[in-house]
Amino acid sequence: MTKELHSNVCDKTLFSSLYEKYAPGLNDILYYKYGANLNPGDKVQEAFIKMWENCSKVTVQTAKSFLYTVSNNMMLNEIKHQKVVLNYKKVSPKDYTNETPEFLMRKEQFMERYEKVLSSLKPEQREAFVLNQIEGKTHQEIADSIGVTRKVVGHRIYAAFDILKEHLEEFRLK
Repeated sequence: MTKELHSNVCDKTLFSSLYEKYAPGLNDILYYKYGANLNPGDKVQEAFIKMWENCSKVTVQTAKSFLYTVSNNMMLNEIKHQKVVLNYKKVSPKDYTNETPEFLMRKEQFMERYEKVLSSLKPEQREAFVLNQIEGKTHQEIADSIGVTRKVVGHRIYAAFDILKEHLEEFRLK
């Protein structure tokens, strides 16, 4: 009965020797089995990285099996991913809309008026409104960033809403 010198592959020199021993053959097998399009060399490298990350669990006797299984699974996952990419490319985006020309014109007019009213707001109101509505920040986050209280931020935002409602009333939905 022989006694093993290493219980796992965490030793750098042992790991290096395993790489030199198994990497070329593993690369050749993956290349032969799947071709060059799926980058078998990259999958070999990733398999060795995964073995290094799990080196305490992998013994010298199971290293070859571990590497071949992991790299083969990576190649299969890549094939599945390529199928998804191909299926996605088959679906063409809509090149039409159900929006009428009148709707598009009213939308454009609304955006012009909205930008005009937004630019007419006081700078502190505009800043608070844009941070809240466009960037999605909370009142407290805005207060912390501009150095005022949360109530002041709330007041500025609601004042901006009031001005926007007043000037954009004809565009309001009924």
